[in-house]
Amino acid sequence: MRIAVTGSIATDHLMTFPGRFADQLVADQLHTVSLSFLVDNLDVRRGGVGANIAFGMGVLGTQPILVGAAGADFDDYRAWLDRHGVDTGSIRISEVLHTARFVCTTDADHNQIGSFYTGAMSEARLIELKSVADRVGGLDLVSIGADDPEAMLRHTEECRSRGIPFAADFSQQIARMDGEEIRILLDGATYLFSNEYEKGLIESKTGWSDEEILSRVGHRVTTLGARGVRIERAGQDPVEVGCAEEERKVDPTGVGDAFRAGFLSGLTWGVGLERAAQVGCMLATLVIETVGTQEYTLRRTHFMDRFTKAYGDEAASEVRKHLS
Repeated sequence: MRIAVTGSIATDHLMTFPGRFADQLVADQLHTVSLSFLVDNLDVRRGGVGANIAFGMGVLGTQPILVGAAGADFDDYRAWLDRHGVDTGSIRISEVLHTARFVCTTDADHNQIGSFYTGAMSEARLIELKSVADRVGGLDLVSIGADDPEAMLRHTEECRSRGIPFAADFSQQIARMDGEEIRILLDGATYLFSNEYEKGLIESKTGWSDEEILSRVGHRVTTLGARGVRIERAGQDPVEVGCAEEERKVDPTGVGDAFRAGFLSGLTWGVGLERAAQVGCMLATLVIETVGTQEYTLRRTHFMDRFTKAYGDEAASEVRKHLS
């Protein structure tokens, strides 16, 4: 099963200021702020929704095709993804723009000042999925994640016109989209991904009830935080899967992307919805125990030991034979 993952590709530049932003602000001068902060630490981490999901699928051995746009500064990042089993042959490289970048400074009170540079991400709208499908010999599913909004709409419309099954996964972009755009992006999706809050927002913005949305998508996959995930299909009982036990909770960033990576990998293996969700929850647990969205290491024996403890021998026997 060939799965293409479309979505943002970015790097995060994370800095720490040992003081408090509030101490540097003068109440009657806020209209003319001009400040510079001397920071203690700088972490540069690979990120972006599309790249995070593709990385997780890559380490699970399912060889995803990453579709997105980056800049000429992408060489090191590309080598990293290639080394971890991601097909990067369909990434568009901009001739004039840098790879998207998030720059954020956090103070001692955990307040943050951040900026997001979209950069080359805006060129994702120029990518034709047909050329991707022709290069790899066809596509069985396209996961359409948070990206340039015009790119998300174009990929969705192309999937419909070419009869390619797709997954709708707006995540961070749902806040800026109106009801009509969301209706276009989800109508006819084989899978609709969201968390609980986004689920309510989708219903509020579209004006469609839960039942109406279920009638328009094949599966509605809702992540429930520490409670795991629920998968719903019209006219059928929901499938609910809990989370594997955490050894520690370090950083929740990228947990949702990891779940999607595991779930999509399970679909690639053909292990069924419940097993796919269990793989997703197990991979998400590894990410929450690690700082950074692509900094975890998947060791097969360790992964399967914990998976068996969480979900039992029968589930483990189905998954083990697929995990490289």
